[in-house]
Amino acid sequence: MSANEADQFERIVLPHLDAAYNLARWLAGNDHDAQDIAQEACVRAFRFIGGHRGGDARAWLLAIVRNTAFTWLKKNRPHAVVSINDDDLAQIEDQNVPAQGVFSADKNALRAALEALPLEFREAIVLRELEGLSYKEIAEVAEVPVGTVMSRLARARQHLQNHFARKEGGK
Repeated sequence: MSANEADQFERIVLPHLDAAYNLARWLAGNDHDAQDIAQEACVRAFRFIGGHRGGDARAWLLAIVRNTAFTWLKKNRPHAVVSINDDDLAQIEDQNVPAQGVFSADKNALRAALEALPLEFREAIVLRELEGLSYKEIAEVAEVPVGTVMSRLARARQHLQNHFARKEGGK
C-alpha cells in the first residue's frame, strides 16, 4: 500500500470507526463479536481503499461492516440470519418519525427491544435512528431499494411500538 493509500485510509475510515463498531455491535449482539467484525471490516476497507470512488465515506464503510457482519453471522451463527421476503412486506407509509416514546424508553428496555427485532429491521432502525443515515444512504449500505428501507423502518417501528405497548399493558 502506498503512502497515499494509507493517508486516504486515515482520512476516509478512521473518523467513522465508532459508527462501524456501533453497527457491528447491533448486528452481532455482543461486544466481543462486534470487535472481530469491525476489525475484519477495517482490514477489508484497508485492502480496498483504492476502490473508494468518493461519495459518503461513512456509508461506504458501513456497507463493508454490514457485509462483513452478515458473512460472519452466516458462518458462525447461521440461525441468526433469517431473510425477510420484502415482497411479503405490506406497503406501510413511513412518516419518518420514530415510534412515540420508543427512543426515550429505559436504555436497557430499549436495548432488549432492539435486539429482539429481526436482523434486517434492527439494521435499518440502527442506521436511521442511532447513526442518522438518510434513507438513500441506508439503501446503499443494505443494497436494497429505498422503498424496502422505508418498509423495514416502518415494520421495525411498529414492532417496537407493539413491544412497549405490551410492556405497558402488562404492568
